[in-house]
Amino acid sequence: MRSLLLSFVLLIALAQSARIPKHKNSVWNVENFKSLIAFGDSYTDENRLFYFIINNGSAPPPGTLLPESFNTAGGGRTWPRYVVQYTGDTVNGEWMPQMMLYNYAVGGAVCSNEITPRYVTTFNANFQFPSVLEYEVPTFLADKASVRINTTEPYFNPALTASNSVYSLWIGTNDLGVGAFLTNNQIRGKVLSDYTSCVYTVLDRLYTSGARNFVLFNNAPLQLAPLYANDTLNGTGPGQYWPNKPENHTQIAETMHEYTTSTNTIFRYQTPFEAMIARRYPGANFANFDVWQLMSEIYHNPTEYLNGTQPANVSGWENHCQIDRTGCVLEYNGTSSDSFLWYDELHKSEQADRIIARNFVDVLNGASQYATYWSGHDGYAKSGRYQ
Repeated sequence: MRSLLLSFVLLIALAQSARIPKHKNSVWNVENFKSLIAFGDSYTDENRLFYFIINNGSAPPPGTLLPESFNTAGGGRTWPRYVVQYTGDTVNGEWMPQMMLYNYAVGGAVCSNEITPRYVTTFNANFQFPSVLEYEVPTFLADKASVRINTTEPYFNPALTASNSVYSLWIGTNDLGVGAFLTNNQIRGKVLSDYTSCVYTVLDRLYTSGARNFVLFNNAPLQLAPLYANDTLNGTGPGQYWPNKPENHTQIAETMHEYTTSTNTIFRYQTPFEAMIARRYPGANFANFDVWQLMSEIYHNPTEYLNGTQPANVSGWENHCQIDRTGCVLEYNGTSSDSFLWYDELHKSEQADRIIARNFVDVLNGASQYATYWSGHDGYAKSGRYQ
């Protein structure tokens, strides 16, 4: 056991200085990827939750390719849609996407409803939020076996292969927050490591289906979001996402800080362990995307990232709603959306999504300062740029 631990520590140390020869056909080259398959919650969802709501909790039938949305939880387009934009090109005056986006994220989702179940109780709807493990992954698998609805065309076009598709997973905002671990609403006996273990179970299912290239997001710095921030950082009181929020804002912020940093540390070390020591995913490639650090950079250096016509604002938010989610009013009448890090008390802004998307493209190119790369293929490891 001691030998195993020493070997793992050595691998982590080597990852800080390893230089992997970058060949033209390196897996981390954005030109390789023709499909982006995204899983997660409202930080990624385009309109899947909306479909559930307007259909009384019923899911889209297998083979349904949901359309692009310009009205997401962040107030505009979401980050994976911007990835499609940033990787496309104009050919003979016509814009051509390089990637197809298949977005399975559902607003309000958690990793597993067997750990932190949550319920939709607004918009005249009452049903359990679909989770990644119990809904999103099975839906992806059902689509793989389907044709596009009302056609005879394969659902995935081009067909998914081990080399031409990349899978992203960003889940945890709801698992750690109000209605879940933060407010002690998890299933009795469940702990934070059950949530992180669920993330790797999701990767197990995707790997078994043929997925080989993964980008795993860590948790955002939620203690900076107005919903969870302390009073010094302009934390908010009771509102649309937490109508009965208590007054102990400092305790809330510090608990969320502990949860995000603890789970992110697990992701930082468990991914290389599973890929390189346990050999849980032979032949797979992983990029751990440190979105916690990226969003912290925006927060602490806002003028370098937020370029609206009004002063950069990282402690407030743009969309102000009543506690019953009515009477919503946009700051500056919506004329300076790019000034904000947060769209509302919980959700990042569209400008933040653009920044995340640009950095995600860097991740796919093996050139992101916010990514650590691991391979179950050949034992290679690299922190920062994949060279």
